[in-house]
This record gives sequence, C-alpha cells and structure tokens, in this order.
Amino acid sequence: QVQLAESGGGLVQAGASLRLSCAASTRTFSYYSMGWFRQAPGKEREFVAAISQNGILTYYIDAVKGRFTISRSNAENTVYLQMNSLKPEDTAVYYCAAKTGYYRESVAYDTWGQGAQVTVSS
Repeated sequence: QVQLAESGGGLVQAGASLRLSCAASTRTFSYYSMGWFRQAPGKEREFVAAISQNGILTYYIDAVKGRFTISRSNAENTVYLQMNSLKPEDTAVYYCAAKTGYYRESVAYDTWGQGAQVTVSS
C-alpha cells in the first residue's frame, strides 16, 4: 500500500505563493491518480485538484482555477500543488490522496497523507 507524506505548508500573507509536495512511498506511483483536498475549520473536506496517472489531465475546482497548479513527477514519486495569489479563504489543512480509479471523481480516494497546514493572513 502506498504511503503519502505532505510538506511545504506554512503561514503567508494574502497574495503570496506556496508549493506543497507529496512524496509517495511506492514503486508503482504511476498507477495512481492523485488528488489534493483541503479542510478548513468547521467545514467539510473539499476536493481541490486532481491529476491523471500520466500527468496529462488535470482538474480544478472553480475557486482555485487560474491560481493553483497540480503537477507530478512519476520519476520522483511526487505530486505538487503550486498555489499562487493565495487568499485568506484558502486557509485549511491540505491533504494529498491517491487512488487507482478515474482522477476526476472525488470519491474512492483511499490513501491519504497526514496533512499540511496552510494559513493565509489578510
């Protein structure tokens, strides 16, 4: 079973950028669709972005489209989330997740990282 570990969170001011990384401990990383989710205090977990196994296809929710970019390196077993023009409403714990099914569906992501806190001050 794949294990995931996020890094790169932090506290930034509105308008700044952060890049989250998620390292996977598996030799079959390219078999997995990868997604990023986030959960703000008092809110349900939200599907933010996803990328197909080969990295060609991506999906974003409207709230982050044009500001966030998901990418992956199958050679390095890592998925990234580049976050630009951050807003206070982006404040949340961000989780990467993996599944073997269709990347764009938020369901069935069954392997999760521990989460990385992103805090954006106004």
